[in-house]
Amino acid sequence: MLDASYFRLDSGEGPLSRDVMDELERIVGSLGPGPLAVRSSATVEDGDERSFAGAFTTVLGVHVDPAAIPGTGTGMGLTELADAVRTCWRSAAGANATVAGGKGRGTHTNPVGPVVDEDPTGSTPAMAVVIQRMISPRAAGVVFTGQAYGRPDTLLVSAVPGLGEGLVSGAVDADVTLVDLSGRRLREHLGDKETMFRQVRGTSDRAGGDARIEQVEVPMRDRAGAVLTDGDLRALAAEVAKLPDPVGNGIDVEYAIDEDGVWMLQSRPVTAEIPEPDLPVIPDAADVVRAESTVPGQERIWDNSNIIESFNGPTSPLTFSTASSVYARVYDGYARSLRVPRAQLAQVREWTPELLGQFHGRVYYNLMNWYRMVGIAPGYPLNRRVLEVALGVSESLDTATARTLHPFRFATPLHRLVSRTITTAIFVRRLLGIEEFVDDFLSSFDTIYREYDGIDYDALSGPEVFRRYEEMERRLIDRWGPVMVLDAALLTLSGSMFGATKLLLPDAPEWVGYAVISPGADIESAEPAHALSELAGKISADPDPDLRAMVVEGSGETALARIREEGPDWLRADIDAYLADYGYRSPDELKLEIPDLREDPSLLIGMIRGALSSASPDHGPEAEDYLDAHLTGLRRRFYDGLRHRVARAAACRERVRFARTRAFGMIKRMVRAMGRDLASRGVIDAFDDVFWLRLDEIRSLYRDGAPTNEEVRRRIASRRRAREIADGLVAPARFRTAGGRPSPSELSDAGFVPLTQIPSAERGDVLGGIASSSGTARGVVVVVSDPADATGGIIATYRTDPGWVTALPSATALLIERGSPLTHVAIIAREMGIPTVVQIDGLTTALRTGMEVEVDATGGTVTILSTEGVGA
Repeated sequence: MLDASYFRLDSGEGPLSRDVMDELERIVGSLGPGPLAVRSSATVEDGDERSFAGAFTTVLGVHVDPAAIPGTGTGMGLTELADAVRTCWRSAAGANATVAGGKGRGTHTNPVGPVVDEDPTGSTPAMAVVIQRMISPRAAGVVFTGQAYGRPDTLLVSAVPGLGEGLVSGAVDADVTLVDLSGRRLREHLGDKETMFRQVRGTSDRAGGDARIEQVEVPMRDRAGAVLTDGDLRALAAEVAKLPDPVGNGIDVEYAIDEDGVWMLQSRPVTAEIPEPDLPVIPDAADVVRAESTVPGQERIWDNSNIIESFNGPTSPLTFSTASSVYARVYDGYARSLRVPRAQLAQVREWTPELLGQFHGRVYYNLMNWYRMVGIAPGYPLNRRVLEVALGVSESLDTATARTLHPFRFATPLHRLVSRTITTAIFVRRLLGIEEFVDDFLSSFDTIYREYDGIDYDALSGPEVFRRYEEMERRLIDRWGPVMVLDAALLTLSGSMFGATKLLLPDAPEWVGYAVISPGADIESAEPAHALSELAGKISADPDPDLRAMVVEGSGETALARIREEGPDWLRADIDAYLADYGYRSPDELKLEIPDLREDPSLLIGMIRGALSSASPDHGPEAEDYLDAHLTGLRRRFYDGLRHRVARAAACRERVRFARTRAFGMIKRMVRAMGRDLASRGVIDAFDDVFWLRLDEIRSLYRDGAPTNEEVRRRIASRRRAREIADGLVAPARFRTAGGRPSPSELSDAGFVPLTQIPSAERGDVLGGIASSSGTARGVVVVVSDPADATGGIIATYRTDPGWVTALPSATALLIERGSPLTHVAIIAREMGIPTVVQIDGLTTALRTGMEVEVDATGGTVTILSTEGVGA
């Protein structure tokens, strides 16, 4: 507690009596020469039933001449202190104390709004004065204990930088934080920092008094965050816990914090009702960042290249936790399939759970561990470089660092030689028989898929659904791990292909190197796009003029309803057939929270509309034509042989990825059934709240009945708030961290900033990327994040996923900010002859919908022709 003296005055007019002056001199002697705070304390101000805090005058920053200290002079240096005392006394009968005469109303200032009360007395109240030694705080404010608003397990803390006068006078929009009794943040409103810092450097006249505010220097970084640190809140909660609550309705505590710690300035009972604070939830740190590390201080490179094809933008906790678990188990199975010894498998399991990280909802590769993963198979130097091409990373890892990223260690060189010999032999055997190996896997997958996809999960109990999920996951992952050798084989073959192209065709354009390894237009994963194009073609060719209007007018829901009621039999049949064959498809197919066509068949109408608006792009030169002109004889036969093997491996990968899409469609049905079960039992409020939970939490709910319903709701609220924050941010493509969880300010420095801070491109600007196919296009840009919004023209997007193939029929060109020429949609776009450019840095922040651009896919450029259509 801050040192203070308290005494009653007999008069506030005229010179103070000798007794009062003697008392002031005594007080100065005990407190020191100042600065001092002089506070009014009336009998009606802090009673058991009424409190008029702030109704009377406080004078801050009162200076006393050192000569006034007893034994040093005559006391003449007390003039300023005496004036302050008289000012406080006069406020008892002045305009600020009409509450005391029974004819006015007093205002008790608090962080959730004014609370007004009547004073029943009919005379001027007795007034005393509190004199305190002042400090120069970096922060100050008010605390209400939870009894005041019905939450006894919490404290409500208001804070401003510097002195608390701006808060008490109502001049400053303060930080307001709801904390638990340990000081942990639960909910928070951050005040306007510009107002706060003007107040810190200005003056305030509170209740007619002269409140001089001292200048306080605060680091620029602190202006963006909360006034109080987590440590401040813990210390403040500990001090408040020591104070008595005389009435039991809660207490109102004024505090200040300086370099020595927390100071309690005064405490009073709360006598007026305070509404429960309605503040934004504070996300748990783990809901902002999920990036565990088992190695303290280890530097990590986070890159979203290629992973955003699967997980674009903010992704739900359930999707991320499921994906992270699956990645760890699949690559553990991959290592086991290559006969990695038991001791080395234990080392692999140290880093496979950390293949992914999540920051502000966005999913990133932990590249260091992906380089380790590549090292499990032979050919690390080549495969590492091809991995960078396949992922589309913008910066190659330096060789010195790359050599340190071993997937595991061996006790002796002999152990290493024996193990690597066995691994290489298995790898080569799988490489040579990759198609047969993939056929066996897909046959096994189809059996499991038919078994579990045919179950009516809504007819089962929640625990039974989860049991089936774990059983299905175990059976699939046991088979999926070994087939990941396909990715390693494709890296090796693609690296060989790039090397052959550079050797035999040194002057070939970049797009040729990618086009020659395309798997072909008849791959299974392109079937939905082809089926959609055929359906759109039949609608366009139908002679009925009303048919097209039936499809394109109104919302997707109303159009589908009209087709089912009035449409021709063949159209209804074709739509039903498409839904039966490809109903598991959706935009962002691997995000469990995104409904598929079975859940929301009206999505198909948007896809058909996109296909109907398609134009015929300029395909440009074909790879075959280029090879015919530049490569003949034995060199051509050698090149075609290698090319054929790479293309077959690429086709195998597309078949496996298509199986993954089907598996996730099945998992979506299971998850929704579990969500409906948890909602019916009152664990969550609605079935789709299940997506805010993590896989391990759902497992605990069904196995242990934990966490509690209250804790489940708290976590959901935290994650919803984290998502609200994330939705307003632009995310960097690549950044680095070291050690533990980065702070919000470190994430901001890394590039997580609001979109409004990023300028757009101007006419004449040229954006460069990597040519993924040939051809040119000119037209209006449509910047979209959802393929359902792609309704023709030049489509620009941050990334794609396999579900984007349904948008390709409407595109005259495709521009992708992140992703490589080997990603699924880039491959399909090449087969469909759509000019495509990928890895265009800053594409979706530089372009705006409505801009006119020219795309040169052969050269990998996008030129801004006009910005006049933006916002039209």
